[in-house]
Amino acid sequence: MSRRDEILLACEKVVAMPTCVRKAGALLDGPETDLARLSRIIEHDPGLTANLLKVVNASDLASDRPVLTAREALDVLRSPEVLRFFISTGVAPYYVHVIAGYDQAPSQFLQHSTTVAIASRELAAALKLDAPGHVYTAGLLSGIGKLLLGAYVQVDLRQILHMVFDEGMAFDRAEDRMLGINHAELGGIVLERWGLPDALTRVVCHHLRPDEYEGRDVVLDLVHVGNVLAKMIGVGLGADGLNYEVSPSVVERLGVTSAILDRVSAEVVVELQSLWDLFLECSDDFCNL
Repeated sequence: MSRRDEILLACEKVVAMPTCVRKAGALLDGPETDLARLSRIIEHDPGLTANLLKVVNASDLASDRPVLTAREALDVLRSPEVLRFFISTGVAPYYVHVIAGYDQAPSQFLQHSTTVAIASRELAAALKLDAPGHVYTAGLLSGIGKLLLGAYVQVDLRQILHMVFDEGMAFDRAEDRMLGINHAELGGIVLERWGLPDALTRVVCHHLRPDEYEGRDVVLDLVHVGNVLAKMIGVGLGADGLNYEVSPSVVERLGVTSAILDRVSAEVVVELQSLWDLFLECSDDFCNL
């Protein structure tokens, strides 16, 4: 069995561990469920968002139209009892202190994922694009493959970094050589298995190499640049750092300039400051239920 097949098999039954599950559970256990507060927690957490979308899109509760955002999913579920069931049953009994291979604590992963999501959304606004509403969700989920590789696969960081620094290879291409798969492709495959809509899974799968996607997807373009921008801002950055390729064709297609990047970066930093209390609440990293 190839290394790639071993990884896909290991991740076959994985459910991402939500960072804020205890906080969300506490809200549901209160006398009155604060759906606005619950929404704020879920929509800034890749694990909870992925699992919520998985549950809703696989159930009879969803309409004929795919549910693409956490807010839409909460509107579908509504009932605190259903939400409590989702949180209590949708979490794997696994405890992770660090995302191996990326030298990144889960709280840092949360911060970086949120930064990518905000950057992608704010970039669309700065470019005056009429982008679909799932830009934020796609950005939030884009790095979930790191979570899967770090939790369930033994990744040799030293060998990957050797390829990056000694051979000048992009981090995801070093993953390909070492593992037979990179974290973006793995994330897309697992989310597809979970039944998430294609509009999300294709962005996750191709966000590091958008030129390999056959077709045009403005959300994919935005998340590609949003991910680069998030790494430049530096919040929650792991060992992979800035060692990724930027697509000149995407930059040209969107009309991104250095002035736009500077303005969006400033707006992202301001919004992140307003979320710092949420990051502190989630600093316990993954919950051992």
